[in-house]
Amino acid sequence: MTRLTGLAPVIDHRARVLVLGSFPSTASLAAQQYYAHPQNLFWRIVGETIKQPLREMDYPARLAAVQAAGIAIWDVFATCERAGSLDAAIRDAVPNPLAEIKKSAPALRRICFNGRMAATRIREMEALGFQAVVLPSTSPANAGMAYAEKLARWREALTG
Repeated sequence: MTRLTGLAPVIDHRARVLVLGSFPSTASLAAQQYYAHPQNLFWRIVGETIKQPLREMDYPARLAAVQAAGIAIWDVFATCERAGSLDAAIRDAVPNPLAEIKKSAPALRRICFNGRMAATRIREMEALGFQAVVLPSTSPANAGMAYAEKLARWREALTG
């Protein structure tokens, strides 16, 4: 299996909330963009939350809009081996240095985990003094929860 490398963090000094996924999908790695799979609900949910048409924007504009809203994006794993895009297929993962995030984001207070696999590092983030929230995954693989419920949970976490 090929060793895969994730994406760089999208973060600046304005970040007050960090959304942590597990590891980019094959579509995201191919595009070199977070949440690039067209059926992933991330951009739709965050767009509705911050009242910006993120899905209609090009990728650089999306990133600028979320950063202006105080939201940062990264993943818990820096590299891994994986066939396909499912979190369950992740093997031999190397974690990202999440403790270093405090240096680049002094206003950061809350960590929102995009799904259960990402939340495997919740205790580490709580030990660093962050409020941590596990959110329902925006992945198309998580079809068991209604969109309205996902949106409500994400909205509360990102704006609360």
